[in-house]
Amino acid sequence: MSVYTPAEAVEETGFSLDTLRYYEKIGLLERVDRNAAGQRRFSEEDIGWLGTLRCLRETGMPIATMLRFAELVRAGDHTVPDRIKLLEEHDRQVQEQIANLAERQDYIHNKISYYRSLL
Repeated sequence: MSVYTPAEAVEETGFSLDTLRYYEKIGLLERVDRNAAGQRRFSEEDIGWLGTLRCLRETGMPIATMLRFAELVRAGDHTVPDRIKLLEEHDRQVQEQIANLAERQDYIHNKISYYRSLL
């Protein structure tokens, strides 16, 4: 099993070291193991979970909802229906964001076409 230093975890996940510390402090990331010198050592499982968190965060999920999701995951398999419900709601919000961006992109394309017609 691979173990990652904080610098390696930053490189693997794209999160800053401050974000990793913050996520651990607020409970999004369970207590990270430490070596004899007290330095954090991230596991493969930690890195995988951080990948999930990155996906949720980059798609606009609020920290409070991410915390709720983390609680559900840690509570065990009996929470799978609740996790599905939470993720389905988030997926609806992502779809709305995509539709909104597509509308804005259409506007930009129209503007480009208009300016090209002036040349």
